[in-house]
Amino acid sequence: MSTESDDFNLRMMAKKMKAKFDKYWGAPEKMNKMIFIACVFDPRFKFDYVAFVFLRMYGEEKGEKMADQVKSYMITLFEEYRKMTLKISEVASSSSTSSIDTLEALSINSGSTHKGNLIQQEYLRHKAKSGRVDAKTELDKYLAEEIEVANVSFDILLWWKVNSPRFPILAEMARDVLAIPISTVASESAFSTGGRVLDSFRSSLTPKLVQTLVCLQDWLRKESSPVKIEEDLNNLERIESDFRTNNEKDSCVTNI
Repeated sequence: MSTESDDFNLRMMAKKMKAKFDKYWGAPEKMNKMIFIACVFDPRFKFDYVAFVFLRMYGEEKGEKMADQVKSYMITLFEEYRKMTLKISEVASSSSTSSIDTLEALSINSGSTHKGNLIQQEYLRHKAKSGRVDAKTELDKYLAEEIEVANVSFDILLWWKVNSPRFPILAEMARDVLAIPISTVASESAFSTGGRVLDSFRSSLTPKLVQTLVCLQDWLRKESSPVKIEEDLNNLERIESDFRTNNEKDSCVTNI
């Protein structure tokens, strides 16, 4: 292993990489469940693939425990999204109940009502009030379907767009979950410029000089024209020479 290498630099680098890996991936209990939920929303894999990988990585006992946790987490998340659409369902249910009452009144007036129709109408009214269309949820139906054939041209976002009428709640979940960036490296890299400017070899820099270096770095990155190193070096040498001359003059004045 690289962590046991005779090369000191390689060994230290491997240890730092291992520490970073253990921080995010070493302990499965600490890992964000959204990573696995995103895989479940891929119709080429779904939950069976996630459970299979858990068994391969962590063994039977720990793998089954992790799979149960992820499934329970996803069910809880689905229920939260379902509750958000409950008000819309209640409005639709109330309008359906009014329609049933109207149809019942018309049938009674026409004299065509009999025992079978009354039982059917009571059932429809009960169904509309409860708001339950089927015992199986969207999540159950989605997981029960066969997985899609994996190919290079498969577009997961297009798949959810096409199948959103069949899985409206899951489509909302997929839109939010799949938009989460898998890594924070980009944001850390964007805001942690101080670590690249003020390293262990430049710890004696003053705060004002560090701020100057960071601003200069931003200016150079936003420069539309290519940077000319030779001209810039000449300008920097001239500025440095003027700076030293001014410092010498200031010191002479102070001594006088």
